[in-house]
Amino acid sequence: MLRNTGKLAGCTLFITGASRGIGKAIALKAAKDGANIVIAAKTGEPHRTLPGTIYTAAEEIEAAGGKALPCIVNVMEEQQIAEAVEKAVQKFGGIDVLVNNASAISLTGTLETPTKKVDLMMSANTRGTYLTSKICLPYLKKSKIAHILNLSPPINLNPVWFRNHCAYTISKYGMSMCVLGMAEEFRGEVAVNALWPKTAIHTSAMDMLGGAGVEKQCRKTDILADAAYCILTKPKSFTGNFVIDENLLSEEGIKDFDVYAVAPGHPLLPDFFLDVDPNTLAMKMEAHGASSTFKEGKKVDRTIPERPEGAKHEGPQGTKQNAEFTAASPAGPVAETFKVIQGSINEDVVKATQGVYRFELSGEDGGTWYLDLRNKGGSAGKGDPPMKVDVTMTMSSSDFVKMFSGGYQKYLSEVSQTYFP
Repeated sequence: MLRNTGKLAGCTLFITGASRGIGKAIALKAAKDGANIVIAAKTGEPHRTLPGTIYTAAEEIEAAGGKALPCIVNVMEEQQIAEAVEKAVQKFGGIDVLVNNASAISLTGTLETPTKKVDLMMSANTRGTYLTSKICLPYLKKSKIAHILNLSPPINLNPVWFRNHCAYTISKYGMSMCVLGMAEEFRGEVAVNALWPKTAIHTSAMDMLGGAGVEKQCRKTDILADAAYCILTKPKSFTGNFVIDENLLSEEGIKDFDVYAVAPGHPLLPDFFLDVDPNTLAMKMEAHGASSTFKEGKKVDRTIPERPEGAKHEGPQGTKQNAEFTAASPAGPVAETFKVIQGSINEDVVKATQGVYRFELSGEDGGTWYLDLRNKGGSAGKGDPPMKVDVTMTMSSSDFVKMFSGGYQKYLSEVSQTYFP
């Protein structure tokens, strides 16, 4: 992991959403240098399901070696931002770094997203980032360090990132557009950059979106803390960049990324907005058990490729795949779903995924099934896989069918609307 250099000693960081998750991890990394941290977040009283408050975060920051100023801040409220900035200047003498981390998410389609949720995402993500930056900038311009860092993605105009959660994508890209504009507007005075993870990061939000077991497919918040620290200790001339955590840390000499994994060696979920081949990426997400989260609303094509009765399915370049699905194959919803999955497997998917999955299904058409996306042309079928398993998922057969056919849309629209400060 990236070592602290002491370069942030005595500096004041204003971090939105720093009571937990990524924001707190960045705060704790800076605190090890002896930095001053303004914890600008909504949670003053313990939340019924989410861990931490601005006060418990302050205790951790001071225990790590920093100084903390906990402030109740909803980034949708301009007055609350202004008051927190004033308190920070009074206590610490100025502001050197702003980290726009607070964000709202709802992975729902246009017709399924109520106006109040659209307003929440636009106000918290785009407007909140813009306002907090605007209010901090007069003080940042006086700093020798002077950095703004937005937790937002590179702008990828591939329609796959709009079609299933248009409002969320617009709101996150709004944060990224603040980077484009402000980096040019304040070039030479304030560095403005964006940071985004290459893989899913284990946070409270990810637990809600991904469900039980998703943490094994994630990295820890430490990787973003290290990447943020690296950016914030660079000169002001490093500006206007859209940084991917792993890429930057590789350039800094980090070679062992297993130290950042929740479960070292386990296959990792890729994050949003970084696709090269959207179909391959989507299939990889499905195979890792997260299709209902990451492919909200996408319907699996229920058309089974035609082939002579009793014939084996031929994969790319004539590769024979899984003789299970013939005229004598099991019947039922699960079997039909596996047929559809089988028809979607190709060598690119196998090469990108490199995992073998066992499904222990209960209920009608249940039993043990497998999906091999690691060997040769891939395969799928009923029974134990004839090779080492990377992931075992236990669920009802009805849930399995829903997961691979977009049936979780209503459930996800309810759990993915939470604003995580």
